[in-house]
Amino acid sequence: MNAKKQKPIIGISIGDINGIGVEVTLRALADNRVYKSFTPLIYGHGKVISFYRKLMSMEDFNFSQIRSLDEIQHRKINVINVMEESPEVIPGVETVEAAKMALEALKAAVNDLKDGKIQGLVTAPLNKNNLNSEDFHFIGHTEFITEAVGAKESLMMMVDDTLRVALVTGHLPLAKVPETITKERIQKKANIFLKSLENDFGINKPKIAILGLNPHAGEDGLLGEEEEKIIKPAIKELKDQNKYVFGPYPADGFFGMMHQQKFDGVLAMYHDQGLIPFKSIAFSSGVNFTAGLPVIRTSPDHGTAYNIAGKNIADEGSMRAALHLAADIIQLHEIEEVEG
Repeated sequence: MNAKKQKPIIGISIGDINGIGVEVTLRALADNRVYKSFTPLIYGHGKVISFYRKLMSMEDFNFSQIRSLDEIQHRKINVINVMEESPEVIPGVETVEAAKMALEALKAAVNDLKDGKIQGLVTAPLNKNNLNSEDFHFIGHTEFITEAVGAKESLMMMVDDTLRVALVTGHLPLAKVPETITKERIQKKANIFLKSLENDFGINKPKIAILGLNPHAGEDGLLGEEEEKIIKPAIKELKDQNKYVFGPYPADGFFGMMHQQKFDGVLAMYHDQGLIPFKSIAFSSGVNFTAGLPVIRTSPDHGTAYNIAGKNIADEGSMRAALHLAADIIQLHEIEEVEG
């Protein structure tokens, strides 16, 4: 008789221990239903978890402290220390020590993800400001993980039950956006988006809307030439390849008239164009998913929120959704492998 297959292991990089990441992680994992689909493994430090367990009066929150993945215990919350000594936890305060732990946790989790020791990764929020130095430049989780796993391209996708928004350009100064948008880049991102909607979300023949760059999508060249010279030709070539892409649409009217409901996804040209409407619609339940990678990575769609850290009021909805989305994608991939 075959041994029962163990649930996939989903790693959680602890992020900035002085932000709300640990709070929302503990609250999301306190729901016993998580054990039905995956085994959680927190990359951080047991002392940090114990600190927040006490602060949040979660005496019933139990975890298993392990030294290596060989000791993983399924149907339990596992914690692995990424540093010998834990930095002092000071909720709401930006410290270099907290940044060091956030980076060590991320590195350890990504290494295990690359090696197939864990099947998915959820990254708790960290602070880019205290992480960057003269010796280390950190743009964001998406870029770091993309480079770490050796992928040439990835796609930042924001996901909710009713809305999926992806970005042609991500963490980039607004002044550099126009020069970065090319026909080739739009097509690459659109193709990653379409493939992910099909492979990661199980959507047959997905269709996406592509937004314009300028107000009113350029208004036939009156308010900008990018639509006429770059975006429209990119869309036409994709359509000629039998891809279901439409646009370019003026961003304000598109979301104002709820046209996103007609599509499986929306491809925005730059960060705020896509994320402002997304977070307005799905802030407490949205998930950041990195498409186009050979690994599965999600994260909550919020930051460290120092202003409410340690006050035990942070909403765990986005973290819970990030955990379950990672588990759902892992399960879908397993089904596709069996059927394929």
